[in-house]
Parts: sequence; structure tokens; C-alpha cells
Amino acid sequence: MSRALIVIDVQESFRARPLWDEIGNPKIAEPVNRLVRAARAAGDRVIWVLHQEPGTGGVFDPAEGHVRLLDELERPAAGEPVLHKTSHNAFTTTNLQQLLTEAGVTELWVCGIRAEQCVETTTRVGSDLGYRMVFVTDAVTTDTDTGFSPEELIARTEAVLRDRFARIATVAEFEKDLAASSA
Repeated sequence: MSRALIVIDVQESFRARPLWDEIGNPKIAEPVNRLVRAARAAGDRVIWVLHQEPGTGGVFDPAEGHVRLLDELERPAAGEPVLHKTSHNAFTTTNLQQLLTEAGVTELWVCGIRAEQCVETTTRVGSDLGYRMVFVTDAVTTDTDTGFSPEELIARTEAVLRDRFARIATVAEFEKDLAASSA
């Protein structure tokens, strides 16, 4: 089995929005960095995905300078792709599937910002494409612009993904899986 970690939209665009103060986990970089370090140590692929909306003049417009990884994140290592998407999932407007197919990847662990949007949508599409999907629940976050709390949205996302589209796991479970597979 070949595995990849997909880091979705953990970017400064979200910090530039007024809702950053209402984000569920403003320290999202900490669990994501743990995942990245563990994946690299195991020789797994790490793929970074950033959302962009060119020409809009908003925080997701690359011309505004916010479409970049959160400053606290590990920097992409040599050979780790940084993909730029314009859809809610990481597959439709990028070459992610081609990269995964060429590398023989069969399992994806996903984390990131907007659990109920881009992370969930990527998980669903990945499942439909035949990947074994794992949603890393303590390495996702979201904000309150839907009227629900981040905790409610993440719980709802877990409920709709569990046993249909993905396994739900924690960062510690990822680290344990990596340790077991390298033993």
C-alpha cells in the first residue's frame, strides 16, 4: 500500500478573514505539522493544496498575497507538490489524481481548514475515485460562518463520512499506523 497525506487549505487566506477569531482551532498548524513530520519520517508522500480565486480581489485572490501556507507550518520539502485549486475539492481543478496514480498511492489521509467544505468534499471525491480515505479529525478546523459551531460542523462531517466515505482517525492513530507499518 502506498499512502499520501493531503494538507488542504491551511493557508493565510483564512487568517486574513474577519472570521479567524471564530475558527475552531487557531493552532491548526500544530497537529498538521505532526502529521507532516510523521508522514515524511515514514517515507509517505505529502501534498499541499491551496485554494485560490483569481481576479476576485478577495483574500483568496493570489494577487492579494494571502494564498500561501500558514506561517507556522512546516515548509514543503523538495519534491512535495503545492497544488492550487479553484474548486471545493482537491481533484477537479488540479492534477492531484494524476500525481497519485503515477505514484501508486491507494490511501489518502486528509487534514485542513473548512472540514465541512473542502476537506469533506475532497474526501468524498477521493472515495468515489477508489482511494481508501482517512479523515484526520483533530487536524481539521472550520469557522462559524454557517451559524453552527466548529465542533458541531466537525461532528456532522464525521457522521456523514464515517463508514461511507472514510475512516475517522486522530493524529495519534496516524502516528501509530505509521509505526506499525514500518515495524
